[in-house]
Amino acid sequence: MPNDLLFLIFIGFCTLLELFVLGGALVFYLRLRRSETLLNTLQDNQQSLLARIEMNARLEREIVATFAQRQAELRELDEKLSDRVAELKRLLEQAEGISRSPQFLREIILNGRRKGLSSRQIARNAGLSVDEVELILAQEP
Repeated sequence: MPNDLLFLIFIGFCTLLELFVLGGALVFYLRLRRSETLLNTLQDNQQSLLARIEMNARLEREIVATFAQRQAELRELDEKLSDRVAELKRLLEQAEGISRSPQFLREIILNGRRKGLSSRQIARNAGLSVDEVELILAQEP
């Protein structure tokens, strides 16, 4: 009987030990599942983050390309504008030269006289003094 009791205690102890090991394995399995779920969630988040980073990089490349294109267009427009300014300056100088030529001033004065304007009005229109207008009119027959 004492051996039977010892044997029963030993079997009870082994059963308790097996139950304890089984419980530990169950806890380990549950924690492993939770860790696996967490790891899958982290991997999904990482994939999503990488996709957003890639999209941002693509957008940035497009923005830089568009900016470079706009800069090139602005340089081209600036060159055209500079050419246009030079052309307009040349035309303005030419017009000023023509408007200040003696022949042109003489025509303005004579046309003013034909229209019946006074010497003062003609001088104001031509940008000359009254004496200059009267001198030119005196030279005409």
